[in-house]
Amino acid sequence: MKTIHKFRIESGREPTTLTLREGYRVVRCEYILSDKSVYMWVEQPLGVTVPSVEQHFRVALSGEPVPDDFSYVGTALDPFGPEAWHLFQLPEATTRAKAALGHVAIRTRASGDGRQPIAMS
Repeated sequence: MKTIHKFRIESGREPTTLTLREGYRVVRCEYILSDKSVYMWVEQPLGVTVPSVEQHFRVALSGEPVPDDFSYVGTALDPFGPEAWHLFQLPEATTRAKAALGHVAIRTRASGDGRQPIAMS
């Protein structure tokens, strides 16, 4: 079996760290006007034996430079304004380097409201 969970991705230079099940797939990203935030929907297996992985995502505005090794995931548009936010997944090596430098990232897991902090790193 599988399901789709919703996650809020924080804007800014610091990545949002999510704990996802191996085999996950990002199916949508969207700007939610009432929250003024970017959200991402992820399809993932439900099996309790499926291992979890930490993945790191970052939102960038149009025209904002990002490193070449960031992988584009999708774009979220403001339906009533000119803004666009672009969602990128960070490579494993980059996130390890950030952790070694002591950068703070929020780890989250799925919850009813789409985001539940579980630890700071």
